[in-house]
Amino acid sequence: MSLRVALTYNLKIRATGDEKLPEDYYAEFDEEETIDAIATALIKIGCRVTKIEADKKAYGKLQRLRPDIVFNIAEGLRGESREAQIPAILELLGIPYTGSGPSTLAMSLNKALTHQILAANRVPSPLYQIFTSPDTKVERRLRFPLVVKPLAEGSSKGVRSSSLVRDAESLRRQVSWVTTTYRQAAIAEEFLPGREFTVGLIGNGEPTVLPIVEIQLDRLPKGSSPLYSYEAKWIWDTPEKPLDMFTCPAQIPDELEKDIRRIAAKAFKILRCRDVCRIDVRLDDDGKPHILEANPLPGMIPDPAAHSCLPEAARAAGYTFDQLVCTILWQALKRYDLQQLVKDPSLVKVL
Repeated sequence: MSLRVALTYNLKIRATGDEKLPEDYYAEFDEEETIDAIATALIKIGCRVTKIEADKKAYGKLQRLRPDIVFNIAEGLRGESREAQIPAILELLGIPYTGSGPSTLAMSLNKALTHQILAANRVPSPLYQIFTSPDTKVERRLRFPLVVKPLAEGSSKGVRSSSLVRDAESLRRQVSWVTTTYRQAAIAEEFLPGREFTVGLIGNGEPTVLPIVEIQLDRLPKGSSPLYSYEAKWIWDTPEKPLDMFTCPAQIPDELEKDIRRIAAKAFKILRCRDVCRIDVRLDDDGKPHILEANPLPGMIPDPAAHSCLPEAARAAGYTFDQLVCTILWQALKRYDLQQLVKDPSLVKVL
């Protein structure tokens, strides 16, 4: 009998301009090509896949279907803990699923909570302050330049080239834009001027750290801020006109590689990530790595030209896209002691 897998997702649509939503509102959602590629990979190992859009009807569909496991890539529809919505429903229904639990997803989406948890465990991350309005007084401990972002967004939503601010006036202007556009608090983090990396991890317990990806921000268009911004991720770098700004494995000294891998794995465990995660890292002016944020629902675009960093790191480690998908599923099945339900584990890379 085939393993019954539900694939939960949010489908990316184009904003019409009539909804009064930010232009990047749907940036985190997935294209049909990604959803279909994941479903195809699961079918190849003998799974029977049912796609379920993570909308208001998802609860009823999951309750009726009662799949053996859910492969979850859903970002959620709204609210500061939206990424936790599908996992919370699945916990309620007692249905196994891939990836991190509701508390990890809720914490990781909130950049300030992530920094607090990491700091409490002596994992370096940037100094920051939350701004509920542009009139909030800047704390003395913060030094310009700062990077202003929405408090609880991913996929570089709300991060523009203008997010790097160097004085109080530009800070107020950017905070005003964030709070008005995204209807949430802004977070201002101290800018770390060093190189930027992203680290993919797969597994549980002691996760496997994939080859490190360097995002070479000095190759962005002239005059832009050295940030992996919305423009850099979704406008300037496209499959049709890619930016040559990614190196994997990163060309770095062994000691730095060891430090980055160590703090990424430590953050993975502290935040109680499961099965898969991608962690963003940046160096300070002394060359010390700091965690920028954790992404327990990392993007998984199959097209190499799209520069989706988790698949890029997996390819460097020798994974095909199908193997990446099936290995994530396998890790979840192992957690639930259900791996025997996979009839054909040929696409699973044993960690």
